[in-house]
Formats: sequence, structure tokens, C-alpha cells
Amino acid sequence: MKPLRALRIILGLLVLASFAHAQDGFFSSWEDRAGSTLAAQPAWPTPVVTANAGLVQLFRTDFVRQITPTEITTWNYGNSKGLDLIPWYRTEFDITVPPYIQHNSPKVEDGFGDVSMLLKYRILSDGEAHAYSMSFSAGGTIPTGSHSNGSTAGSISPTFYGGKGFRKLDVQSSVGETLPTGHTAKLGRPVVWNAVAQYRVGKIFWPEIENNATYYRGGSHDGKSQDFVTPGLILSKFKLEHNPSNRLSLTFGAGETNRHDPVSHLQPWADFHLAAGVLSGLRNYDCRETNLAWCLETLEGEERRNETYNWKETRIGLWNRPRSHDC
Repeated sequence: MKPLRALRIILGLLVLASFAHAQDGFFSSWEDRAGSTLAAQPAWPTPVVTANAGLVQLFRTDFVRQITPTEITTWNYGNSKGLDLIPWYRTEFDITVPPYIQHNSPKVEDGFGDVSMLLKYRILSDGEAHAYSMSFSAGGTIPTGSHSNGSTAGSISPTFYGGKGFRKLDVQSSVGETLPTGHTAKLGRPVVWNAVAQYRVGKIFWPEIENNATYYRGGSHDGKSQDFVTPGLILSKFKLEHNPSNRLSLTFGAGETNRHDPVSHLQPWADFHLAAGVLSGLRNYDCRETNLAWCLETLEGEERRNETYNWKETRIGLWNRPRSHDC
């Protein structure tokens, strides 16, 4: 019996070793695939509001404080951020965590928002010579929100992204439309247009300015619009270890959004934004990375009224991005 028991132990150890080797091979292949994909695009940072014109691999979470003109504070924990992965070449798949919304008002119940997902494909890119990127995505939401903290219907959102680099300056933009799967007469089909310009100063400073606009088509806000300007500063990036094989790094940034259009169409609110995340993927970065947030390397509130108010928004963030050498 003793030889048989020893044989069983040896076979068990061999199975465990094979499983561990297979796991190691799986993650190595994933990182190699993500690294090759990221190496073929510019090393631009992901802005706070505007989506990256290229692909990213990260985990991110946001914390947003919104203050209405009536001085009611609403907290949004998560802000519909989550896990962004590069499972195939030139392709990104995002799964978001439903946000938890705390209204701090006896008239509105707290609860979770909707679940959303996104599939993104990079159409064109050049990482070094000309520094440009163009992508397309199809996003979707599922109306899982509780206590009216989500939408009354699901939605599909096709979006185009584009960006161009000019040495230390990069400009990125995205435009998309939200197409509800129901209650279209009430929800409408809003068009969202975001644009950002980022400039690297020195080794770690990345000032940026964003323009974020929403144009309402159909629904209760038909013909109305919102337009905000978000100046910000990003500090990127701080490597956590001097070990060249460890690509973990940290980036911090903050910004404030101000109302741009002189004629108010919808009532906005004051907002404080805190984001956190971990980004992954083997990428040959040259430190050209920004995002009002901390960045690690490797791998709606109350009803708005039609009145005029000044709106300010402060954003602070935290997430992660890969780098193959010390910057």
C-alpha cells in the first residue's frame, strides 16, 4: 500500500504542476497578446471624461460627489467603471460594476444603477512614426438599477474614436449616440461628443483640457444641450518598484469642469470626482500618459431643471497602465 500511496502523491503533484504551468502559459500568452496590441498604438493617457482613442487594459473605479443648486449632495460610488480587458488582438472588452448612488435626500431612495458592457475594435493606428489611432465600439446597458437609480430601458451606444499626436501634444475625440431599446419617446436619442487636448510638460506633468457636450434628440429634453469644459493636471507616472520586470506604476490627476455655453438648457450640478484603478498590458511606453487619476501599470441623480446655474466639477482619479522601461 505504501508504494501505491506514494504513486498517488506523485501523480497528484504532477497534475498540480501541469495545471500551474498551464495557468502560467495562459497569462503569459494574454500579456504577450495585449503587449503586441498596445505596442501598435500611441502611448496616450486615458482622459477623465473622454474615452481613449486606442485600447486599454485596466480596472478602474470612480467616486463622484454631485451638489445640486439646492445644496443636496449625491454620491456615485463606481460611476459605471470596471474591468477593461484586451482578450484578442486589436479588441477591448469592458465589463462595468453597477454604481451605487447615495442621494442624501428623504425623497429619493439610494440604490444600484445599471450594468453596462462594451466591445471596442481598433481600426487604424500608428504608435511611433505618425502617432494616430481610430476605433469603434458598441456599448450596451441592462436596466438593472434599483429604486429608479437606473434607466427605464436598456440601450445600445455605437461610438467612434479618433486621435492624433504632435510630439508632446495629443488630441483625442469621440462621438456616439445612445439608442434606447424602449421608452424612446421619453428617453430620446442623445448624441455625446467629447474632445481633449493633452500636453506633456517635463517628465511627469500632463496638463489637459476637455470639452464634453451632449445634444438631446427626442425625449423630454428634445432640442436642448449641455456643454462643459474640464481643465485638469495629471502626474504620470510613478513606478512602484525599481525592478524592470515589475511594470506596476502610479499616476495621479485632478480637474474641474465648468459650464461653457452662455445659454443654459439643462440644470447641472457641482461635482467632485475621485477615480481609482489598475491598468495592465505589456506596452513600450515613453511616459506619454495622462488621465485625471492615479494609474497603475501592467495588466443620474436628481431631475435637472431648465434654469441657469454655474456648474463646476472637480475630478480626482486613480488607475493603472503598463510600461516596459523606467521613464
